[in-house]
Amino acid sequence: MVVVTDHDSKVLARKTFKCHAWNLGTALDWAAKQAAAKGFAAATVACEPTGHRWRVLGQLADERGMPFVCVQPMLTSWARRSEDLTFDKTDEKDAVLIARLTAQLRCYVPETVDETWGRLRHLGARRAQLIVESGRQVQQIRALLECVWPAVLQSARQPFRSSTWIAALTVVVDRDGGDLARTRRLGPARWESAVRKEIIRRGRKKPCMRIVQALFAALSDPAGVTAHRPGALERVGLVLTDWLDTQHRLADTEARMTAILDRLQLTDLVTSIPGLSAIGAAAILAETGDPHRFASARALVKHAGLAPREKMSGTFIGRTKLTGQGRPGLRLAAWRTVWGAQRANPVYAARFTHLTTREQNKLTVTQAQAVIAAAILRQLHAIITTGRAWDPAIATHGTRTETLPLAA
Repeated sequence: MVVVTDHDSKVLARKTFKCHAWNLGTALDWAAKQAAAKGFAAATVACEPTGHRWRVLGQLADERGMPFVCVQPMLTSWARRSEDLTFDKTDEKDAVLIARLTAQLRCYVPETVDETWGRLRHLGARRAQLIVESGRQVQQIRALLECVWPAVLQSARQPFRSSTWIAALTVVVDRDGGDLARTRRLGPARWESAVRKEIIRRGRKKPCMRIVQALFAALSDPAGVTAHRPGALERVGLVLTDWLDTQHRLADTEARMTAILDRLQLTDLVTSIPGLSAIGAAAILAETGDPHRFASARALVKHAGLAPREKMSGTFIGRTKLTGQGRPGLRLAAWRTVWGAQRANPVYAARFTHLTTREQNKLTVTQAQAVIAAAILRQLHAIITTGRAWDPAIATHGTRTETLPLAA
């Protein structure tokens, strides 16, 4: 549904086009002719940014020299309710609402993405999918082992981060098909040799003997649903292969993202923040795009939904929470960087300690980590837009250490 309106949202023409997105150039040409016939020098194209078709429409408008803006679907929904107090929704009415919101300047110019930033955004989306897929596979392996062979999970403190544990589990499920008795008959020496060969095949030098011995002892543990053990361990072997393949694909994607960061000449800047890795910064920038498009660092924090939201009316003071609006992917990427930065960055560590131990308005651990995530976004915006490396003095609000003379 295409509607042509004037500045007062008066409908000048309307028409329905039944075509694919790439054929909407005909609709834009028709709208431009209708606007010119009514005495307007040009027409602005406005739409809701749903799906991928709005990007196609934006390119078609750019090819014709027509300004292109977007209206948030949330604003359209609110406007629809405020007009007739119902949930009535039709394409004809929504088109007029979008035009009215655009005339009121309740719209925005979408981000102009070049090839480099666009590639980083797509790689960031792939990385997020692979992380979810990897986590799902780990949980599936853990659930199967807890059912049929729980002792193996106790042989290492963090089993899925141990190359020795993964190599030993691969020997069990591949070499002997999950037959624990057959693997146990190898004896400690041959068992150690089999694990050592497997871990060398994976590019490591030697296994952790403590884990090798603990896992060999777990072969004799009778706990678990033995009737399901052969089938479950076979399934573990299949999922383990998928998980290792996912890890390889994830490493390749992260290498591509850091290479793009090098091409943008931002690696040295973003890694000047202690505790922030290049891939952590690349994951954030994949969600934000070029930080120069944000007028301020606070705008970037609002875009992530990490800005505080107050509730006060008269004498009532409600609980301050985060807005939770904006891009959830950006909020998640910033949240993941907190764990490393909080340990390696003395400024963030001191701020976390202060927020969680002060007497007035003491924050919980999660609340303090959200504050640090917002600080990382603000400081990342500052160092990229100014081209200056991270400065701990500026990060702590420029606290002076020298004694200032008293005023007369």
